[in-house]
Amino acid sequence: MSTESPPTPEQQEEARSEASWIELLRGEIGKVIVGQKYLVDRLIIGLLANGHVLLEGVPGLAKTLAVKTLSKCMKAEFRRIQFTPDLLPADVVGTLIYSPSDGEFTTKKGPIFTNLLLADEINRAPAKVQSALLEGMQERQVTIGDVTYQLPEPFLVLATENPIDQEGTYPLPEAQTDRFMLKLKIDYPGRKDELLILESNASTNVKHEISPVIDPASIFKAREFVNQVYMDDKLKGYVVDVVLATRDPDKYGAAELEAFVRFGASPRATINLALAAKALAFMEGRSFVTPQDVKNIGPDVLRHRVIVSYEAEAENISSDEVVQRIFETVPVP
Repeated sequence: MSTESPPTPEQQEEARSEASWIELLRGEIGKVIVGQKYLVDRLIIGLLANGHVLLEGVPGLAKTLAVKTLSKCMKAEFRRIQFTPDLLPADVVGTLIYSPSDGEFTTKKGPIFTNLLLADEINRAPAKVQSALLEGMQERQVTIGDVTYQLPEPFLVLATENPIDQEGTYPLPEAQTDRFMLKLKIDYPGRKDELLILESNASTNVKHEISPVIDPASIFKAREFVNQVYMDDKLKGYVVDVVLATRDPDKYGAAELEAFVRFGASPRATINLALAAKALAFMEGRSFVTPQDVKNIGPDVLRHRVIVSYEAEAENISSDEVVQRIFETVPVP
């Protein structure tokens, strides 16, 4: 049995109080980013759950602008790397520089040494450069030469990518995509939002004044509350069943998906799904997770971890459709 106990009314009220800064953050980001509530909320979940976020969408959907705006709302260090085909691993993590005068090597740290790292158009660089991020993303440390350096806390990679069928892009290695807690698919805004975007940006001297509303200490404190969000044992079993169903759909009543799944989600997905659901509950001012939290955040946690087969590609069946079918099939506790 779990040692956790259901939340008391006092704990529930405390969760609501601690999550009050989230509305301030949404409002500050909303000064620049019109609409895109899904995008903004998922970036905040990444902050709360200490998970990296991958944003996919065609150019011009404010992916980069949203990340830059989030950084301005935090009292934290921000750096950006523009990924290009000629980028080198040393341009990301740093390198050793030899000094002929004293005959010694000195370490030049790369832009990865920051709190928020924007990896812009990450899939425009080859795999060897993308792989330079692996140690930092998982271990929050970087090895240069034979010395290992801890990265600052908090440390989050917020990466943007263009759809893979666009010219000049490379597929991300599976080992790297698995290290992103969430993968977001950003779509075009609706007509109402597009009109608001036009009205607020159709000028040659657009300037949005952004004020910092949170600092690292607030984030660390919020993460402690996220860790304490209650998840019932039956709900933990549901999370595990959903992930297992991506590996063995037949066993969970989705035999028609068997031919469409090449690889299912890893155990890291199980951990990330539970954490992200807790962060979502905290964002909504609750101290407990509901099955709907798991369903709402599930596609963002699983879409990049379910690798579809060639047969699925031939029939235009995406990982999103597979994940949706799994959530329809696995019984909710």
